[in-house]
Amino acid sequence: MAVSRFTTDDYRGAARADHWNAVIADAYFPLDLTFRDASAFSGRLEMQQVGVVSLSRLQTQPVQYERHRRHIAGAPEEQYLITIPRQAPVEFYQLGREVRCDPGGFLLERGDEPYRFAYSSANDLCVLKVAKSHLADKLRSPDRYCAQVFNGREGIGSLFTTMAQQIHAQAPEAGNAAVLGRHLIELLALALDSGSDVQGGAGSSVRAAHLHRAEETIRKNLANPNLSPEAVAEAIGISKRYLHELFAGENMTVSQFIREQRLQAARDLLQMPNPGPMSDIAYRFGFADQAQFSRLFKAMFGQTPTGYRASVLDQGSGHSGSSSPIG
Repeated sequence: MAVSRFTTDDYRGAARADHWNAVIADAYFPLDLTFRDASAFSGRLEMQQVGVVSLSRLQTQPVQYERHRRHIAGAPEEQYLITIPRQAPVEFYQLGREVRCDPGGFLLERGDEPYRFAYSSANDLCVLKVAKSHLADKLRSPDRYCAQVFNGREGIGSLFTTMAQQIHAQAPEAGNAAVLGRHLIELLALALDSGSDVQGGAGSSVRAAHLHRAEETIRKNLANPNLSPEAVAEAIGISKRYLHELFAGENMTVSQFIREQRLQAARDLLQMPNPGPMSDIAYRFGFADQAQFSRLFKAMFGQTPTGYRASVLDQGSGHSGSSSPIG
């Protein structure tokens, strides 16, 4: 897998700051940078693409990054940055929340809202860039988790941060990138969901627990052709009416969630080696026939299952080039 590398070593004076502004804008998105000493600033960035995830290591002297409304206007699809500080604490402010993330933790940043991100000591950061659509496939309403600090030392959070750093260090083969990227997003979603404090009050906590159980029940029974709102409600011990109310609060129906989860699971299978005939995949995830599967898949993802599989094979057959030159 090709690793792109950038550094300030070959630049002098004001050119250092100008170069680093351009590097950061290209790697993440446009930001205003404030340096303690622009002429003496030093930075190094290593970046690689892991499936749909951009994974980078950022090593710099103290700096402050700010994203303003003017940067956001006309921006493409919303992106998240997930930052794992490895050497020194970082300070982050967004949406009225100011947090400090020490080494051993990680945080989620929204690219479509202004923010301020800074560290006052030299730092070494592992940074992931993920489109909202990819994280939302695995995690309901991911915006809720922004500007919070998550534990990266224990449990699922530790698995996520360790995997991200190991992938960067090992730069795996391009043929494995799609699968590794998908696993990274799945671990991130689990770590955010298990480590969040976004629920407020006993009532909302109970509702969130019921919704989580319903979603897990659905994900575990995607192959069941008889999976229905009635079956889900009975499995978790609540009324069908209450189940519909839970999903209505998320702006979707139970049936819509079931259909989307089946399509996403089928898409994930199509990324794997030798997924099997399309007809088998259709039946495996509870679709009436291959024609229904193909029609719904195209409506959700913009291409047929066969076309999507062909695009995955095309990406996997590409050969990595050499690392781009430093600077």
